[in-house]
Amino acid sequence: MEAKKVDMFIMSNGKFFEAHQMNMIRERLISLDDSKWAMLSTVQFKDPTTVLIVSLLAGSLGIDRFMIGDSGLGVGKLLTCGGFGIWTIVDWFQIQKATREKNLEKIQQFLY
Repeated sequence: MEAKKVDMFIMSNGKFFEAHQMNMIRERLISLDDSKWAMLSTVQFKDPTTVLIVSLLAGSLGIDRFMIGDSGLGVGKLLTCGGFGIWTIVDWFQIQKATREKNLEKIQQFLY
């Protein structure tokens, strides 16, 4: 792919990934052919800040985990009322990283 396209993608979607992952993503995107660009541009990434806000407001119901695609953990949080509150508080600190990891898994489908 063209470096300009890749840099625009990185600038507009950088908040969805960890900072240390950006170089790897950039290198992989540059090595891809242009046929995958249309598919990649339609991928919807989850915003870690939005998921954190949902976690703060309704984390004990597991909605934050359902949003990022962790259905099993979402059901577990729902049935235990957020692990009796403990799991909810732990997720307030970990949900943004988990969201970025899920976003990385999504983009890796195109990179490999």
